[in-house]
Amino acid sequence: MLELSDLRAVPLFDGLRDDQLEELLSGGDEVPIRPGEVLWHEGERADYWWVVVDGSLALSRRIGREDVVVGRMDMPGRWAGGFRAWDEHGVYLATARGVAPGRLLRLPASRLHELAELWFPFAAHLVAGLYGTARSIEATARQRSALVTLGTLAAGLAHEINNPAAAAVRSAVELERACDGLLDALRQMATSGVTAPQFGTLDSLRRALHPVAGPADALETADREEELRDWLDGAGVERAWELASSLVSAGADVEWLHQAAAATGDRLEPSLVWVARTLDVASLLAEVRESTRRVSELVAGIKSYSQMDRASHQRVNVHEGLESTLLVMGPRLRPGITVVRDWDGDVPLVDGMPGELNQVWTNLIDNAVDAMGGTGTLTITTRRDRDAVVVEVGDTGTGMTQEVQQRAFEAFYTTKDVGRGTGLGLDIAQRIVVDRHGGSIEVQSRPGDTRLRVRLPIHAAGAPAS
Repeated sequence: MLELSDLRAVPLFDGLRDDQLEELLSGGDEVPIRPGEVLWHEGERADYWWVVVDGSLALSRRIGREDVVVGRMDMPGRWAGGFRAWDEHGVYLATARGVAPGRLLRLPASRLHELAELWFPFAAHLVAGLYGTARSIEATARQRSALVTLGTLAAGLAHEINNPAAAAVRSAVELERACDGLLDALRQMATSGVTAPQFGTLDSLRRALHPVAGPADALETADREEELRDWLDGAGVERAWELASSLVSAGADVEWLHQAAAATGDRLEPSLVWVARTLDVASLLAEVRESTRRVSELVAGIKSYSQMDRASHQRVNVHEGLESTLLVMGPRLRPGITVVRDWDGDVPLVDGMPGELNQVWTNLIDNAVDAMGGTGTLTITTRRDRDAVVVEVGDTGTGMTQEVQQRAFEAFYTTKDVGRGTGLGLDIAQRIVVDRHGGSIEVQSRPGDTRLRVRLPIHAAGAPAS
């Protein structure tokens, strides 16, 4: 049985007299904490107030088809439940499961309400009002912020996907025309009497062409096109300018034209038209392939970012999460942001919830971009620090004042205008890192060099087996 000395050692009860502690003991009872045993379930009526005397509990919520650990009660004085003392509809917000052996004080919510009214009635009324008002305001604000953020990200992703998709559509339309031109060129070759050996030699010459690697120099390309056009004009080819453009883009030169002329004789023009149309078809196919690859890459990145097909708690590759976050935030990072990846190749996997960590990376990167006004250098650094992995997001913005640094992790504190930001404050990012991953997050800032540093343990205490 719990005794007066047990409650006196709990910081939560500092300031209560012995007779008040006796009333708590007489109105409540002791409940043992056994590892793995469930004390209460999420969604049940919060008819009891639970206070940790010693030992620890893990709090989990049902998200989708999984139970996700959202917090811990691991210090004397940590409490949960009892909400029906203030709200007749109050329910437990999470399921509590024993982790380390210990004891709890369990007090009926009705008794908690009576004692609060008896000992400090004014404070009891304030708590009841604060509980209802805060819950309503926070739910509405978070929902609104989440919708604004979702709309912003969705618009950016739609634009990001639309570019390669539109390019693929355009290339497909041009490909249809190019195929018609290719068939027409084959008919002209057959009509002009190109022989099988001549066609074989011409096809070998076509296969030997290799486009110039890297971006082409406009002046150099124009000079080469003019050189080929003059040669073709001299050879009596009517569509010299049109053919010169396609041939130069494939890497043809005057020497190659001499070889083609030697192979086809007086049938040079229909032969070159066929080569040009073949090159056009190959180029358009490459554009369609690249565009669809980009769409597929974006979809894969979004899927990785959302972790929609993975367990919530797993071994996490922080580099993979950072890459998918940068991909999703691509529209925010152009055109004035330079991204520098300073990544340690020996960074190990960490125990964690990748979906929630991606939310942290999104918030830190978004804050950095805002701080730079859309122009500057975003530097993301990773390294191993003994038994932890450190991720640092730095920017070259104006920096934070000392006051902002001190208040950065306060709930509801922001320096952004209404409608800007991700809707995920640094206070939530801190809870994800500290409470759910056992890590730490800190800020270091001066003009031109602001860094948010996240430290994640490689092996989190109580994490499920991989």
